[in-house]
Amino acid sequence: MARTVWFLTGNAGKIMEATNHLEPLGYTVKQLIVEGVSIIEPQADTLEEVAKSKISQALAHLPGGKDSEDLLMVEDAGLFVDALNGFPGVISAYALKTIGCSGILKLLEHLNSEDTVQSAQLRSAEFQAVAALWNNGEILYGNGSCPGWIALESSEGEGFGFDPIFTPYDLDALGEPLQPGNYGEKSTHGKTFGAIPLNEKQVFSHRTKALNDLLRQLPSA
Repeated sequence: MARTVWFLTGNAGKIMEATNHLEPLGYTVKQLIVEGVSIIEPQADTLEEVAKSKISQALAHLPGGKDSEDLLMVEDAGLFVDALNGFPGVISAYALKTIGCSGILKLLEHLNSEDTVQSAQLRSAEFQAVAALWNNGEILYGNGSCPGWIALESSEGEGFGFDPIFTPYDLDALGEPLQPGNYGEKSTHGKTFGAIPLNEKQVFSHRTKALNDLLRQLPSA
């Protein structure tokens, strides 16, 4: 009988992605919806601390209870802008609700150059993600990152969060990021995450990398 992984998320796309990765290993993925209470975003210094706190809060709502064979997964991500000393970082969700993409662009409006390579260097940033999985009292962590830069303006499309203002670096043949000015095997051709289809984004995605890192530590069900 397949073990169930309860994924604490409101994003249907994340459920689908996790299912595609976990079902071949013998796991069934279901969405965990916590009703009547709010999962608090903790004040923390790292994404791992945030993920650990969310797991601790959600364990009480695990359908089968902590003594069952069920697993619990959470994922947390943040945008870290170099020129802003890593802001918004671990408080990205709060920053998105309060100042949004336009607020980040406003903070960086003085960092601009006619040279596109120099602009990318001045406005460098990185998406980071942590996927955490509770399994019989043990928590496994997977980490992923995607370096790039903040665009000069927001673009619309399929993305969410800060996707409309983030452009990833090109990737070489091995999937490693290249510095601005270098053209790789994989490229968005200067487009932001918000301006490309989801399947193209996943090639660069910090979330995909974090999930893959987690799966390398997870045995078959």
